[in-house]
Amino acid sequence: MSAHRLPIRVYYEDTDFSGVVYHASYLRFMERGRTELLRDLGIHQQAIHAGEAPFAFVVRAMQIDFLKPARMDDVLTVETWARHVKGASAVLAQRVLRGADVLVTAEVRVAAVTDGKPVRLPAAMREKLGG
Repeated sequence: MSAHRLPIRVYYEDTDFSGVVYHASYLRFMERGRTELLRDLGIHQQAIHAGEAPFAFVVRAMQIDFLKPARMDDVLTVETWARHVKGASAVLAQRVLRGADVLVTAEVRVAAVTDGKPVRLPAAMREKLGG
C-alpha cells in the first residue's frame, strides 16, 4: 500500500506560546491522516458506526518520535499507510513532514471494538487496508 498524503497548515491554535507546534497537535494531525486514509479507501467512519455490524476504531497503542519542530504557518504533510492488518486490529505507520524533513514518526495500533470488546474487521476492509 502506498502512503496517503494529507497537507496541513499550522495555525496559531496548533502552537504553544513560542510559536512551535504543541506536541498534542501532532496527535490531531495524525488522526486526520488516518481518517482521510480510510475515506480514500472508501471506508467512512459514519458508515461503520451505523452499519449492519457497527463498530468503532480505538487507538490501542502509539509510539511517537518527535524529531524536529514545526512552526506557525508551516505547511506539513501527514503520510499514513498500513503496516500490518490482523483480524481485529491494524498497525498504521505515520510521518509528519515539512518538505523533505521528517519531523515526527509514529506507529499506531488501532483496534475495532463494539461495546468495549474487540470485533473482527470486515474482510473487505482488511483487504482494502492490505491485510
